[in-house]
Amino acid sequence: MKKIAVVGTGYVGLVTGTCFAETGNHVVCIDIDKNKVDKMLNGEIPIYEPNLSVLFERNIKANRLKFTTDLVEGIKDAEIIFLALPTPPGEDGSADLSYILGVAEQLGKIMTDYKVIVDKSTVPVGTAEKVHNMIAKNASVDFDIVSNPEFLREGFAVDDFMKPDRVVIGSSSEKAQKIMEQLYKPFVRQGNPILFMDEKSAELTKYAANSFLATKITFMNEIANFCELVGADVDKVRIGIGSDDRIGKRFLFPGIGYGGSCFPKDVQALVNSGNENAFSFEILKAVMNVNESQKTILLPKIKNYFRGNLEGKKIALWGLAFKPDTDDIREAPALYMIDALTKEGATICAYDPEAMKNVEREIGDKIMYAKDEYEALIDADALVICTEWGVFRNPDFDRIGELLKDKVIFDGRNLFDSEEMNEKGFYYNSIGRKTVK
Repeated sequence: MKKIAVVGTGYVGLVTGTCFAETGNHVVCIDIDKNKVDKMLNGEIPIYEPNLSVLFERNIKANRLKFTTDLVEGIKDAEIIFLALPTPPGEDGSADLSYILGVAEQLGKIMTDYKVIVDKSTVPVGTAEKVHNMIAKNASVDFDIVSNPEFLREGFAVDDFMKPDRVVIGSSSEKAQKIMEQLYKPFVRQGNPILFMDEKSAELTKYAANSFLATKITFMNEIANFCELVGADVDKVRIGIGSDDRIGKRFLFPGIGYGGSCFPKDVQALVNSGNENAFSFEILKAVMNVNESQKTILLPKIKNYFRGNLEGKKIALWGLAFKPDTDDIREAPALYMIDALTKEGATICAYDPEAMKNVEREIGDKIMYAKDEYEALIDADALVICTEWGVFRNPDFDRIGELLKDKVIFDGRNLFDSEEMNEKGFYYNSIGRKTVK
C-alpha cells in the first residue's frame, strides 16, 4: 500500500487517483476548485467516463479515496505526488507550464520529508528538469522527479489504466524507480512491460506516440479525399492496407478530423518544441493543416447539394463530443461544423448522449438541443453526423425518412453501408466513398 497525492482532478487526475485507490492504495486528490471538490466529497463524479463511477463510489466508501482543496494537508503523508495539471497551448502552440511550475514552487516550501514527484501531465522535453529546479529553490528535504506519461483514451480510460499496454517511467533515481515499480506491479501482472528510461525520453515518448497516431489518422483522411476524386472506395483501401502487420488495422477509419484534449495540443506542442530547438517538423505541420481543413470537409458537399444556399435550412446534427463515450468537446469537429453552417445561414438542432450541457455552456443558444436523436430530425432539410456514438449505428431508417423533409444524410464518420442506404432511397454522402443519390 502506498500513500499517494494527485494534484488536479481532470480526466487524467481523477482516473489516476481512482484506479490507484482500487488497488489498495490510499489516495488524496487535490484541486483548487472548491465547488468541484465539494461535489466529489458528496460522491458526485464531475466527468463522464465509462466504468469510472463504480470505482469512484466504491473507493470513497472504503475510505481509500479522499478530496481536498488544501495542498499542505493533501501531500502531508504522501510518499508519491502526481502532478496531473492542465498544460493548455499558448498562442504560439507551446505548452503552458504555469500550473505545474506553480504547484512545484509551492511543494518546495511545504514538503517535510522525502517525496517522489511525478509529472503525469503531458509536458515538453525538459519539463522534469524545470520542475526539479523549481522545487529545489525552496526544498529542505530530498526528493526525486519522475516522468510518467499517461496513455489513456477517453471513453476507455479506466481499462487503459487498469490494463496498460506499457508503463513508461522516466527517472535517473534508482530509489524512485523502485517505488514506481512497486506501485505499478499490480497493473502489469499479465506481463506487459514497465519501461524505464531517462526523463527526457519519457517526455518525448508521449508526444511522439500521439503525433504518430494523429499522422496516421490524417494520412487516411487524405487517402479518403483522394478516393472520392478517382472513384475508389476508402473502406476497401483501409482493409487492404490494414491487413499488413507493419501498418495495422487501428486508426485507419477516415472521418472529419481528430479533436479532443490530446492530439491537437500535443502535435502543436511538439512542433513548437522543434521550433525552440531550431528543428522543423515538416510532417507534423502538414498534419495540422490537413486536419484543420478536414473538420469542415462536409461543408462544400452540403452547400453543393443545396445549390450554394444554406440560408434558412434546418440541419439536424448527431454528435457533439470529439469522440463517442465522452462528454469532452475540446477541439470537437462538430463545433467547427456548427460554426461553418451557422455562418452560411443554417439553423441547427443537435443531439449528443453526453456532451450537450458542455456545448450549451460554450455556445449557448446558438443552436437548438434535442431530447433524443429523432427529435433533432423533425422538419430538418438534412442530417449531418459528426460523432460515431453507438446509438447512431443502427437507427430506425424508416423513422429518419419520415421525420426529415428529404432523405438526405451527410455522414462524417461512415456509420452506414452505402448499398443499404441506396436500397432505402437516401441521398447519402460520406467520406472517401461514392455518393448514393
